[in-house]
Amino acid sequence: MIYMEKLDQTDRKLLQLLQQNSRLTIKELAAQLHLTTTPVFERIKRLEKNGIIDKYIVLLDREKIGKSLTIFLQVSLQEHQRGALDEFVEQVIQFEEVMECYHISGDSDFMLKIITENMETYNEFVLQKLSLIPHIGKVRSQFALSCRKYTTAMKI
Repeated sequence: MIYMEKLDQTDRKLLQLLQQNSRLTIKELAAQLHLTTTPVFERIKRLEKNGIIDKYIVLLDREKIGKSLTIFLQVSLQEHQRGALDEFVEQVIQFEEVMECYHISGDSDFMLKIITENMETYNEFVLQKLSLIPHIGKVRSQFALSCRKYTTAMKI
């Protein structure tokens, strides 16, 4: 919210366009914004510098690359001291299967989004990686049956 006051309508429209297709050229963006290329380039650089644009990514079709199992994993830790929390996060974010990691409120301490090929590879992940992290108390897995929405674009 700190930057929202500094974003004008052109910034907002630019960010919406980039979220829809980050491969648009400066020239294509300028045409849609009814500007010349120089101010569009300068706006993008400012948005990157201020951290509003964090990175540019490609969304992959998980099925087509053989990663068809999505798991939401709730983890409760036995210890809640800062060191235990930090140690858990440091280890879990290194695992390539972990796509997202949230420190949450409620019955669990963390929510992880994990993507693997299948149940066998998920079982290997649990046995060979997750179970080796100290301080884990309780783990609850929920398997996605289908994906009804898949986006990273936010309304601005």
